[in-house]
Amino acid sequence: MQTDSRSSPIRVLAVDDHPLLREGIAALIGSQADMRLVGEAGSASEALEKFRATRPDVTLMDLQMPDGSGIDAIIAIRAECPGARIIVLTTYGGDALAGRALRAGAQAYLLKGCVRKELLETIRKVHGGLKQIHPEIASELVCHLGEHALSVREIEVLSLIATGKANKSIATMLSISEETTKGHVRSILSKLGANDRTHAVVVALKRGMIGP
Repeated sequence: MQTDSRSSPIRVLAVDDHPLLREGIAALIGSQADMRLVGEAGSASEALEKFRATRPDVTLMDLQMPDGSGIDAIIAIRAECPGARIIVLTTYGGDALAGRALRAGAQAYLLKGCVRKELLETIRKVHGGLKQIHPEIASELVCHLGEHALSVREIEVLSLIATGKANKSIATMLSISEETTKGHVRSILSKLGANDRTHAVVVALKRGMIGP
């Protein structure tokens, strides 16, 4: 449902490092009488700069960009403008990643595969003060509600495991003992319900706890 086109259009900023996706978003928004694309950014570092310059009503934010995390950009924008309304657009549907984005201040979490069908209505809902989370992601969030989250150190250990590092190497890189490293690994396996190190990495990637 479109709002009255005589009212001020919803001003939208698109942040994504893929020009083709931004072109698609521009075409979608350009076809709507109640919306206007006021700016584009191709990196996390450019996001805050463009936000300051355009002061959009709604910002569309990718999470994985070559120069940094969209979550960091969300935090930076919200620090300057607590009322900023941000929609995450991502290919990653993991509940941990979604949870971090929502805690950072995003009002909606939308998978890029759903952009053509759901983006316009999501923009309108978020502009109207509502939250929107993709049903599959919402279901995952509920499933893992109340679980013990991995600590920052455990995330560091798991990220190094994902690169193929052995416990001894991880201990050296993090300046901790090998026995402490083994303790972190046991805790990680327990928290993720994983059978072994490889399984833990697979689970963590799927849930968005560590980057691909």
